[in-house]
Amino acid sequence: MALPYPTLIPGLRSPFAQTNGLVYFGRMLDKIRLAAAGKLPDGWQPMRGAVKGSFDWRCCQFLKLDYAALEAETLTGNKTDAELLAWAFRQGRQPDDQEIEVWNAFMTKRGWRDAGTQRLNERLAEIGLPPGTVQTMFEFIDLDEGRLQPGSPA
Repeated sequence: MALPYPTLIPGLRSPFAQTNGLVYFGRMLDKIRLAAAGKLPDGWQPMRGAVKGSFDWRCCQFLKLDYAALEAETLTGNKTDAELLAWAFRQGRQPDDQEIEVWNAFMTKRGWRDAGTQRLNERLAEIGLPPGTVQTMFEFIDLDEGRLQPGSPA
């Protein structure tokens, strides 16, 4: 049985959206804020934060950042997304432009002919769509959240 889609969550941006050139970071902040406000679906809770393999975990690993510390800092409500990224760089590490380019390329292509392909196809099946409907997890997320229509270019 297919799960209902799209999963519309006001205030949750695309994983492609960049914060000072870095993909995904802003989405992670959105998830933190939405979870605190009780507006993130319950089924999303197990893959939030420091869960190995999640995109949140990957982002924190890339920045050498403790997710719980980021969550606490985000929930103070005192910083913009750009200020939170600068804070994250100070707490963890600040990647150079080339490292950010590699990060962005890796993340935006996750699921395309790599170890994530099987999971991508499983997620597509969960919403009743065939393999190949989209090629990457970021595209799947945008599809699942109503920002991309099946068969339209990403």
